[in-house]
Formats: sequence, C-alpha cells, structure tokens
Amino acid sequence: MKQNWEVKKLESICKVFADGDWIESKDQSNEGIRLVQTGNIGFGFFKDKEDKARYISEETFKRLNCTEILPGDLLVSRLPDPVGKSCIIPDINTKMITGVDCTIIRPNENLLSEYLCYYQQSNDYLNDVLKGVSGATRQRISRKNLGLIEIPLPPLQEQQRIVAILDEAFTAIDKAKANTEKNLKNVKELFESELQRIFSEKGDDWVDCNLEDNIKLIDYRGRTPVKTESGVRLITAKNVKLGYLQLEPQEFINAEDYASWMRRGIPNYGDVIFTTEAPLANVAQIETTDKLAFAQRIIVMQPKKEKLNQTFLKYMLLSSPIRNKILEKGTGATVMGIKSSLLKKIEISFPKSLKEQQTIVSKLDALSEQTKKLEAVYTQKLQDLEELKKSVLQKAFSGEL
Repeated sequence: MKQNWEVKKLESICKVFADGDWIESKDQSNEGIRLVQTGNIGFGFFKDKEDKARYISEETFKRLNCTEILPGDLLVSRLPDPVGKSCIIPDINTKMITGVDCTIIRPNENLLSEYLCYYQQSNDYLNDVLKGVSGATRQRISRKNLGLIEIPLPPLQEQQRIVAILDEAFTAIDKAKANTEKNLKNVKELFESELQRIFSEKGDDWVDCNLEDNIKLIDYRGRTPVKTESGVRLITAKNVKLGYLQLEPQEFINAEDYASWMRRGIPNYGDVIFTTEAPLANVAQIETTDKLAFAQRIIVMQPKKEKLNQTFLKYMLLSSPIRNKILEKGTGATVMGIKSSLLKKIEISFPKSLKEQQTIVSKLDALSEQTKKLEAVYTQKLQDLEELKKSVLQKAFSGEL
C-alpha cells in the first residue's frame, strides 16, 4: 500500500450507515414508496426488476420512520450469496426504502461510492466479510461487524484515477465475457439444432412405432433403498443430466442387497437411463461394466438389439421432437412427471437399417466431441476473465495499478 493511503473502518467514513426498516410482516401497496431488497443487489450492479417491484404506503413509511435510500447510496446485502455483496443505487425517479437484511451506506466527502463498490468486489473485502459472519445454517453478517471492516483509503484524486481505470478495464472484460458466452451458447445450439434436424427430417425407410414396441422398460419407481457408506453405486435422478451421468452425489447400497434390490431387471452396458420426474426426461447412457443400482424416479430402457441401436435411442430421447412429446404428457402441479402407461405410448421413429442408425450415431458422436472441446475452451476463458478481474482489483487496492 502506498504511503499516502490511509486505512479506515467502514462505518467511520460514512454519513449514513444504517440497516433498512421494512420487515416482511408490514403491509405493502401496489404503488407508493419503492421497496428495494436483497434480490435487487447484484455483485457490483443494481438489478432493477421493475416488473416485480413492491411498494409500501407513505403512511407506513412515516409510521416506521424509515431511512430513505438515495441515488448514489450503496446497498449491501448481509445475506448470501455472497454475503456482503453491494451495488450503487441508480436514479429510478421514485422514493425508495429497503429491508432489514440490507445496510444503507452513504459515503462521506472523502470516499467515492464507485471506489467503495469496486473494493467490495475484491477478495480482501470478501475475506474480511467471511471473518465477521455468523449463523450455523444460513450465514449472515451483522451491521456492527460490517462496519468494522477496514477500507484502504487513498486521496480522492487517486480514487478517481482507480475508478476510471477499473471502469475501462471492466468494460473490456465484460465485453469479452459477453462474446464468449455468446459463442458458448452458439456451440450448444449447433448440436441441438442438428439433433432436431435429424429427428424432424426422417427418411422414407424410418419405422414408426410406440416406445414400448421395441424397448424394454425396467421401472425402479416407488422404491427407496437403504443407503450405505460403500458398496454398489446407487444412481438417483440427481445423477442423471441431459446426455451424461454426473458423479455427485455419490451414494451406495450394500453389495449383498444388490440381487434382491435389482430383481426387476439388471442393467447392461449401453442401456439408456431416463428420469420420470424431478427432473422429467433427463437422459444418460450406462458407460461402465461395474454394477449399478437404481433408485426411484428412474427407468432403464433396453432396446431390442436387432431393431434399435442403444446410443441412437439416447440421441432420439435428447432430441426436441421426442422430448416435447414426453413433456406434453407430463403432469403434476409442483413436480412434473410422466406415468409409465403414457411413456410407453410415446410415438418414436428410427431408420429400419441398423447400419444407417450407426452412421447417424457416428456423426452425432463426432459433433458431440467437438462441441464438448469448444465448450471446455469457452468455459475456461470465462474462468480466466473472472480471474483477470480479481487480479486487476488486487492491484488496484494494493496501490499497484
């Protein structure tokens, strides 16, 4: 840190340092004084959410003796995620207050709001916040502990210089992130569009049938196994994603119980796994010869080998034409699921020739592999850009910018 910089406790460099006044039990109105809450606080930016805005009446404002928040104030969330995130309140042409889980900060004449907002995105600040949090199940920081956090305070002219450099750097980084996210989205959409094309433009030699006609369904629903520390790996709906099996959570059943538990049917290498609810219609494929046990909300599909390629079935169930048919048959007010009787009657189509099926699978496998490589590149770039932000912030607040 440079010699002419000071270190001040946050509370000591604020004109206003106060918690919000509104609590959930108080009345609300369709108009009046805008209620700004933790959900409006992004990590360094304000999330307007005007269409979901809530208000309190002028009468409630006066009765609670509320502190009004003003444009240029900082609003800090004392709840996750992360604890202590902040934003600057913009001018949205209305009177505003906030709730008890937010702290209002109005810096004094020696502290720029923009400088403080940037500092509150730095690792040094976030680490100091973590030292002051409490709560076993839901961590939060008190206003008292928040106010004790020390802030590096250069002269105003230096604050202005730092803010100007960070504005320029973050604008460039955010633009790079937006381009990378767009590229990542395009890569995913490329594979999905190819899937849709194949299963929408079926050929004259394709067979039309119900799903049950050429596929054996082993239904593990309605049963809850006894889980153990080790043994045979248990696959639940939480492990099944769109196109792959996720390792976590890792759960097991006793190896001695495997035969009795799996008496409805033993899965084979290459069989397709389908989730019937929570979530509905996630699909993966068994790619191991190890024993696997299956929990409720899962159906294992075993196509007739002389009729239907296993991997072709996986891609078919991932394609939007078939997924949409399944989702349309889903029912449930809170959790959407599908009855086995309806799933069996879903209409599917596939080439009569196994050789043609394999040709399509080979093309999709190659495209999928290329897609995964590009996704990995773009995902790494996004991580690198986030690390660059942290590096720039670290230099800024240690006087090395």
